[in-house]
Amino acid sequence: MKWIVITSPDFVSGEALFIDRLFGHGLDLLHLRKPGSTIEAYRELLRQIPERWHSRIVLHDHFPLTGEFHLHGVHLNRRCPHAPDGYMGSISCSCHSLEEVAKKKPTSDYVFLSPIFNSISKAGYEAAFSTAALHKAAAESLIDNKVYALGGVSKEHIAQLKELSFGGAAFLGDVWRRMYDPTVDIYLDELRNLLS
Repeated sequence: MKWIVITSPDFVSGEALFIDRLFGHGLDLLHLRKPGSTIEAYRELLRQIPERWHSRIVLHDHFPLTGEFHLHGVHLNRRCPHAPDGYMGSISCSCHSLEEVAKKKPTSDYVFLSPIFNSISKAGYEAAFSTAALHKAAAESLIDNKVYALGGVSKEHIAQLKELSFGGAAFLGDVWRRMYDPTVDIYLDELRNLLS
């Protein structure tokens, strides 16, 4: 399974160093998502992240920076629903229903389906799909290697996500709440091993 981490919506102290650490532990893709932030703030964070990781970063805003920093791709959302004209890199998007997955998967490199579990970072943002509905979608190949689980994902869910045929797992709250934990490296290694 692909291992994705979405940034905290706010800029945090030591963020670029932690992102470097995530990639060092085998992170596949980082989604840079800072709603309401300026292009200059995005640019400054990207400058702090070692260049060797730039080809594994996806932007949720300020898409022109993909060319400037040779980034992996863009993620379409309500704020930025269209890729730039002539854009040739990776395109992903967010889906909040199985119908949306069926519609958007054919024109995307991959999609996020959320929320799969109760959110760790957003209070009151609860799972939107029954286990039975997810199993049915997997049996019909609607959930496959192009569909990544998002929403409340933690290491305890990985076995279940594999059973449901998800192609990747996107982490937010479960990773960022451990940023300053002295045992974070052990946790990140466990995550990588479980996802392999």
